Amino acid sequence: MRIPAQSVCTAIRDDIVAGVHERGGRLTEELLARRYGVSRVPVREALRTLEAEGFVVTRRHAGACVAEPTEQEAADLLEMRVLLEPLGASRAAQRRTEAHLKVLRGLVRLGQERARQGNSDDLRSLAGWFHETLAQASGSPALTSTLAQLRHKITWMYATEGPSDPVEYWAEHGAIVDAVARGDGDRARAVTALHTERASAGHRLRFGPGSGAGAGRADRVRNAQHPVNMPSLRP
Repeated sequence: MRIPAQSVCTAIRDDIVAGVHERGGRLTEELLARRYGVSRVPVREALRTLEAEGFVVTRRHAGACVAEPTEQEAADLLEMRVLLEPLGASRAAQRRTEAHLKVLRGLVRLGQERARQGNSDDLRSLAGWFHETLAQASGSPALTSTLAQLRHKITWMYATEGPSDPVEYWAEHGAIVDAVARGDGDRARAVTALHTERASAGHRLRFGPGSGAGAGRADRVRNAQHPVNMPSLRP
């Protein structure tokens, strides 16, 4: 059975975000096909998609390589999210379904419970699921896709500090859901904008001048096997 290029693309993207394929490192079709247990055809298609998304660049005499975004490009991602997350919340207030509300409310309840318990690892995952669901509730596939790419890239480029007050952090999520449930687009936009700006303050760049691919990491990628049907990493 032919494994779809989309599955290969997800696997390569997840490894780029996780730092397995380092910034500037070469992405050789043969080695990638061996790592993910596929032919070179879906790898080639996946690399084209990842280049369009900004994770991969094609260099003369080197071929496909992991992109090396500048600090300004990384900063632009946070600014884009500050603009687009509130837009998504405003749209969600007009287009959400009861199913979306049920999931969002459930995530808020669980997040508030984990915040009181001080479980930071769970909180990071829950926040990712919350914002992914909120974007889906906007009813705009283009916006949902763009926000998903932003989350992947921000996770790739930034280390995130946990909120200083997790309980207040999840109270903000609750306020967003309340506005969405009431159909108040202006309130949803305003609360989400404040929440996103506060969250952005806790991001620190993972890379600095001169960072690039490391030989030890490259050997690990070359020799490892990574079946593409494994669950995708979440941002």
